[in-house]
Amino acid sequence: MDRTKWLTIEELAEYLKMGRTKLYRMAQEGDIPASKVGSQWRFDREEIDEWMKGQRLAANNASTGETK
Repeated sequence: MDRTKWLTIEELAEYLKMGRTKLYRMAQEGDIPASKVGSQWRFDREEIDEWMKGQRLAANNASTGETK
């Protein structure tokens, strides 16, 4: 995959192995870092990578009962 900074919804879906519909919903609800340009969503690859790491930490903390 191309290592461009900004991903389209299709590229993000492939990158994260997730459905576009779910990602659209997450972007609209502010659950995933995203920028809307006109009618199209764009995702910063570095922000997505950091967000994913944060999701892993949150899941690990939830499973052990820890809080930040």
